[in-house]
Amino acid sequence: MERLGRSWSPGRSAFASVAWIGGALAWTAAAVIGAVLTVVFAATMVVIALMSSALLAFAAVALRAKRTVRARVDPDLIEARHVGGHSWVAYGWDERR
Repeated sequence: MERLGRSWSPGRSAFASVAWIGGALAWTAAAVIGAVLTVVFAATMVVIALMSSALLAFAAVALRAKRTVRARVDPDLIEARHVGGHSWVAYGWDERR
């Protein structure tokens, strides 16, 4: 005798279709969450790139400003250097201009 369709067998569950639908929903949810995380990660990388380029621009402006600004020379100012402990050495105190 020939079988006309699928019949219940001990290996098949009565909830196979419900499990299949649940698996499809879980797969869809995982794909959506993965897509959202991808967009968030890409936006994070763009923000990091913008902040680093702004930091480099400010550093370049600061270096350019440092090169152009010269310190004023005060003829009454003497220079002192710390040589260790409580000792200092002063330069320029004996030279009067």
